[in-house]
Amino acid sequence: MNRGDKLYRIFIYVVLILFALSIIVPVGWVFLASLKENAEFYQNPWSLPAGLYFENFARAWQEAHMGEYFLNSVIVTAVALGILLVVALPAAYVLARYKFGGRRLLRTLFMGGLFINVSYIVVPIFLMLVDAGNLVGTPIFLNNRFVLALVYASTALPFTIYLLSGYFQTLPKEYEEAAYVDGSGYMQTMIRVMIPMARPSVITVILFNFLSFWNEYIIAITLMTQDWAKTLPVGLMNLMKAQNAAAQYGQMYAGLVIVMLPTLILYILVQKKLTQGMNVGGLKD
Repeated sequence: MNRGDKLYRIFIYVVLILFALSIIVPVGWVFLASLKENAEFYQNPWSLPAGLYFENFARAWQEAHMGEYFLNSVIVTAVALGILLVVALPAAYVLARYKFGGRRLLRTLFMGGLFINVSYIVVPIFLMLVDAGNLVGTPIFLNNRFVLALVYASTALPFTIYLLSGYFQTLPKEYEEAAYVDGSGYMQTMIRVMIPMARPSVITVILFNFLSFWNEYIIAITLMTQDWAKTLPVGLMNLMKAQNAAAQYGQMYAGLVIVMLPTLILYILVQKKLTQGMNVGGLKD
């Protein structure tokens, strides 16, 4: 390795370390700040906590209703992921493995959905749900966790089908042919053979969409207007406003940790499968 290559490698390492520090330091600071008493923030906000003040989490969970918001987010995210996988897996498999009339058009439409920002269509979605509620005589489609999960799943379909279709295309056809010889039908082959083989891509889809649904704010604050129905990001924003006014910074950072912790745990558990699932090309003809 010549000197130029060594300098280039050193430069890359330095840049990567700086990027890592720009993420690790703020996250670590939030965790430490969540364990401080309120008086410590007026002395030196960058100092280590004098003790482990876990009462901040209890107060954020109970007094700020973060427990209720957490439960709402868990329900909405789980239902949205369930709906998404039930719809996207068969759709992606069919688009990737079978040829039929209108296949190219469907794929084009799904790929076009990748370029639509959900923030631009949240108002039409809200108005559609309001009009639907007026037709039945009651606004049952607002402050409805299932409806919110359905909207989340619908908006995530283009990306999910695109990624899963690309992975299904890389799987050898011999596995399907062997399953057909053994008497397996199309549905059984998909469920018992092809989907288990696409596990890395499925895990990637679950992780990316979990992060998207868990942290989503615009749709949730638009469709969930009642306090009892709000999800964790919306509740966190309310907590930050309230605790900033009350100068209860420990509770505010404890709320931030409650939001971040599930995503960090999930990423740690599936990081190996995530890299495998992302090493996939785009759709093929």
